[in-house]
Amino acid sequence: MYTLIADSGSTKTDWVLLNGSTVVEQIKTIGFNPYFQTEELISGELLASLKPALEQYSGKINVLYYYGAGCSTLENCVMIENCLSNVLHIPKIHVAHDLLAAARALCKTEWGIACILGTGSNSCLFNGKHILENVPSVGYLWGDYGSGAQIGKYFIQAYFEGTLPKDLHHDFEHEGFNRELILNGVYKSAMPSRYLASINSFVCNHTTHSFIKELLLTCFNSFFVQQVNKYTDSKKYKVHSVGSIAYFYKDIFIQSAKANGYEVGNVVRSPIEGLIEYHSSKK
Repeated sequence: MYTLIADSGSTKTDWVLLNGSTVVEQIKTIGFNPYFQTEELISGELLASLKPALEQYSGKINVLYYYGAGCSTLENCVMIENCLSNVLHIPKIHVAHDLLAAARALCKTEWGIACILGTGSNSCLFNGKHILENVPSVGYLWGDYGSGAQIGKYFIQAYFEGTLPKDLHHDFEHEGFNRELILNGVYKSAMPSRYLASINSFVCNHTTHSFIKELLLTCFNSFFVQQVNKYTDSKKYKVHSVGSIAYFYKDIFIQSAKANGYEVGNVVRSPIEGLIEYHSSKK
C-alpha cells in the first residue's frame, strides 16, 4: 500500500507518493488555503490537477498526511478533509497545520523555533514532539511579518509613494509593472497575498541594491520582533525556517537574526524532504 504526503502553502502544494520509504511520484499543484478558497474551488482543482496524476494508484493509497496553510482550526481542517475524501477516496486522511510540517522537517526531534517564510509567515516553539507555543499568524493585512506578501506590499507602497529610487522605478516599469496592473492584481485577485508575494520575482533580482537590502532587513526585523521574540526563553533556541523567502534571502535573514540575538539553524526551501524522512521512519 502507498502513503501520500502533501505540503500545501498558499501558493503551491508539493505531493509525494511513497511506497515504504521509496518515492514513486512527485506532483505539484497550486496552493490551498481554506481562509481564501471555497470548498468547490479546492475540490475542482484537486479533481483537475491531482486525481489524474494518481489514477494508476486508485484504491492502493492507504493513508494521506496533509499539512496545509490555514489548517489552524477544526472547521478548516474538516473542510480540507472533505475535499480530499470526496475526490481521492483515501481511507485514512490526516489534516494538520503546515506549521507542524515545518517543525517536524526542521527540528526533527530537537527543541527549536520553527518558522515559515513564504507567501505568508508563521512560527512556533517546538519541543521535538509537539508545538508548545505559537504566536498566531493573522494574514497579510495585519501580520505575515517577514513574508513575501509583506515584502511585496512594502515595495509597492514605495513605488506608489514615489520613494522608490529612480533606477529601481525604471527597472520595475520596464518589466511591465504599472499602477493599474498592480491595483487590479491586488484588488481583483482571489488571492491578493499571492499577488503581493509575486513582486519578489523582481525584488529577488535586485538584492545587491541598498534600498532592497534595507527593505528586506526591515521586514525580517519585524518578524523577529513581532513573532520570534515572544516565545519563552526564545534566545535559548536555534531559529530554523522553511519557505522561498528565507531560502532566497538567506544571507539577509541570517544578518537580521544575528542583529536580534539569534542563531539560525536549518533553512530549506521546502519541508517535503524532511517530511519524507519523518513519515518513512514511522513505518
